[in-house]
Amino acid sequence: MAQPPRTDPFAQNLRDQDAGAAFVLQSKGEWWHAGFHLTTAIVGPTILTLPYAFRGLGWGLGCFCLTAMAIVTFYSYCLMSKVLEHCEKAGRRHIRFRELAADVLGSGWMFYFVILIQTAINTGIGIGAILLAGQCLEILYSNLSPNGPLKLYHFIAMVTLVMIILSQFPTFHSLRHINFGSLLLSLGYTFLVVGACIHAGTSKNAPPRDYSLESKMTTKVFSAFTSISIFASIFGNGILPEIQATLAPPATGKMVKGLQMCYAVIFVTFYSAAVSGYWVFGNKANSNILNSLLPDKGPSLAPTWVIGLAVIFVLLQLFAIGLVYSQVAYEIMEKKSADVKQGMFSKRNLIPRIILRTLYVIFCGFVAAMLPFFGDINAVVGAIGFIPLDFVLPMLLYNMTFKPPKSSFTYWINMSIIVVFTGAGLMGSFSSIRQLILDASKFKLFSSNVVG
Repeated sequence: MAQPPRTDPFAQNLRDQDAGAAFVLQSKGEWWHAGFHLTTAIVGPTILTLPYAFRGLGWGLGCFCLTAMAIVTFYSYCLMSKVLEHCEKAGRRHIRFRELAADVLGSGWMFYFVILIQTAINTGIGIGAILLAGQCLEILYSNLSPNGPLKLYHFIAMVTLVMIILSQFPTFHSLRHINFGSLLLSLGYTFLVVGACIHAGTSKNAPPRDYSLESKMTTKVFSAFTSISIFASIFGNGILPEIQATLAPPATGKMVKGLQMCYAVIFVTFYSAAVSGYWVFGNKANSNILNSLLPDKGPSLAPTWVIGLAVIFVLLQLFAIGLVYSQVAYEIMEKKSADVKQGMFSKRNLIPRIILRTLYVIFCGFVAAMLPFFGDINAVVGAIGFIPLDFVLPMLLYNMTFKPPKSSFTYWINMSIIVVFTGAGLMGSFSSIRQLILDASKFKLFSSNVVG
């Protein structure tokens, strides 16, 4: 009979006093709940930027990079799950990425490095979710009232208000039903957008297709690395340990099943959206393919009701995505502000929760309204955040934990991925920040237009 995992009494005592762990990261979920969380964290409206990402790579490299990212991230997430399971069997169940990194790598600075990167990811996605949701409302409004007085920042304020209300869900596990709905919504709007693209591509108003890349070599290289950064952002997760923490122990094997569910949805949605959107619009694809289907000049390229329904599905899913990626921030807040002895819904804990979460959402909404650069923010978050956490650290954690022989295939695959994606991350950071600066010069603060 297998022996139960050893537990460090001191560590368990600290965990029992940790409101972030006891409240936000409750461990009650099954593998399919993890699948719902993973799908919401990865399969979001950012897939509508896939045709835009293909602009910098073309058909061949675009399909290759999309497939390579899928294989590498699935492999990476499986390795990280194995490291978490190994630590759990040894009596050290880690429920936070930063604690796992500090434990395995034995470095105090790694704890703060992961906090910094996760904060950048979570805040960036929180801003992007509010911005894109506001844009969805603007699309609906502009079709109903083309000359209406409301601007993008008005819709961002509306979305922010709804997010403030939804942010009061107390635990990550309590989002499981919302995230199942999110999975269905992602399939729904993908099928609608693919159908709209096929309709646009075969209609008499089909746009001219040009798949050529930038003529200038320097610009071509920068565009390619920006596209790679967008791919990294789209496949990125950055919160896998926190998602695995929601599983009821023991977590062995459950996360891999959740990943298989998630990547089945990825296969259906990512490839169909990328291929259909780039096929129709080529190098004129917008950072939000819905904008390409609804050009400023000329008729709509697809039935209005199809695009309208897709926009509503996207809007609804964005609330789920904003909630998922805010959980790490909320966990950090409650670890510092809540008293685990007084209960989750006690007045002592409820009032600080409402205040802190409201302030966090207001901050994200304010930045979204002030700097509406959705495509560029996506690329920056991918290069600076997701590449280190999802393409580099998992390989390093696995090699440090299991110590495969340096002559083994596993060791060299992991090291090759580390080297390749460290270089891609550095180049992607430079190129994406460069593009953000270039685009920033075209817009005023609180603009009613989204870059891309």
